[in-house]
Amino acid sequence: MKIEHIAIWTKNLEEMKDFYTRVFNGTANEKYVNPKKQFESYFIQFESGARLELMRRPDVAEGSGENEGYAHMAVSLGSREKVDEMTRRLKEEGIRIAGEPRVTGDGYYESVIQDPDGNLVELTV
Repeated sequence: MKIEHIAIWTKNLEEMKDFYTRVFNGTANEKYVNPKKQFESYFIQFESGARLELMRRPDVAEGSGENEGYAHMAVSLGSREKVDEMTRRLKEEGIRIAGEPRVTGDGYYESVIQDPDGNLVELTV
């Protein structure tokens, strides 16, 4: 099985697109707009083939039930050194670090950052 993509509702579509393309070297498609539904989205394609869909629609409010259940997503960077380096760099850029690099109870080496909407992103090996 391969997860094709993960989707996140956001009120800050452009800021989120810029964050995921800059921080994780993703490539965004042209913005999709459905004027009838007032829906806009971007797909961000990553080198591994994974994709992230960022979506905005004015009638989808936080806590509405349509976006509940998201816990986090994890991005594998390949080494502890890369986790440490990216965490340090993002902290210097002012990105909120929700968890410093560490070995978790189940043996993962990771740190946790927050995207502009506060969604958790694990940086792991």
